[in-house]
Amino acid sequence: MNHLFDWHVLDDSVWAAHIAAALRHYRAGKTWTPAAPSRSLALLFFNPSLRTRTSMELAGAQLGAHVTTITPGQGTWGFAWEDGKVMDGTEAEHIREAVGVLSRYYDALGVRVFASGTDYAQDRDETLMRAILDAATVPVVNLESAFYHPCQALGDASTLMTHFDGAAKGKKFVLTWTYHPKALPMAVPNSALLMAARLGMQVTVARPDGYGLDPGVMDQAQHYAARHGLTVEESTDQAAAFDDADVIYAKAWGGPLIYQDPDAEAARRQDFKDWRVTSELMARTNEAAFMHCLPVRRGVVVDDAVLDGPQAIHLLQAEFRLHAQKAILEHVWDLNPREEERVSGRLSASLFAPAHAEDGA
Repeated sequence: MNHLFDWHVLDDSVWAAHIAAALRHYRAGKTWTPAAPSRSLALLFFNPSLRTRTSMELAGAQLGAHVTTITPGQGTWGFAWEDGKVMDGTEAEHIREAVGVLSRYYDALGVRVFASGTDYAQDRDETLMRAILDAATVPVVNLESAFYHPCQALGDASTLMTHFDGAAKGKKFVLTWTYHPKALPMAVPNSALLMAARLGMQVTVARPDGYGLDPGVMDQAQHYAARHGLTVEESTDQAAAFDDADVIYAKAWGGPLIYQDPDAEAARRQDFKDWRVTSELMARTNEAAFMHCLPVRRGVVVDDAVLDGPQAIHLLQAEFRLHAQKAILEHVWDLNPREEERVSGRLSASLFAPAHAEDGA
């Protein structure tokens, strides 16, 4: 089945084909192309969503599919997840039966289930998302899991290819940690890091001590960078990291300490309230584009002057979520036209030359 768990387990040709498809939908604009009039899609949101939910609902509709959105716990039974669990508590249905039934009704499933923030091994191993994948008998799209957000990554990559007119390779991309009142998951920064490194951008992760991303994700990013003759750099000096940057991607995340000592992490985070994207910091860049996955807290993560200024492309970035979702649905339902393969072949050669035998998985 054409599951979309994450891009790093798929080869370069698949990644390039999706970018090409998202760009095609962007050029076509708000058009309804009913390529899937007999398809159906169920979306399960265990966590809140605005862009992912609406873009996936509209993408399915514009392709002609029927879409049902389900918010577990609001009008559904409570679900149990653990195998072998004796269900004598509040959970009335196991996730295996729930996903098994939906697989018999629908042609694809989209699932969002965030990190626990308490069990690092479970989150790193994607235990909950893998339970969904194991139970499903139709393709599953990861709408954000503990460690990855492939929908956001595809939208971001397509945004960058558009902004730089196809020449994102070699541009300096800074993923900067920012202060936030809450310790947020690492899925978006993980995916942004991998996306930029795979595009061949010069990536710097700016973050305070104690907020490094998962070593396995960093290793994967270094692997992608090495294929382009680059390395992923890290810096605890936010201002210096901004120097000559072409892209600033702001995102808060909790880091590993949240799993070890939440109170200590919360106290430590207060020491870094000045990690906010300001006009002064942006002035150090090479007129860098400002990106954020949204939602964003004005005056906390980034100043109004940046968000409302000419360098901000976060709304284009959000728009690309719709085009990316269409590309993803075309993939899981094998709707991509043959022309896409030809276009993606050229794009793949451009993005990933010189060719390597490994697929980056």
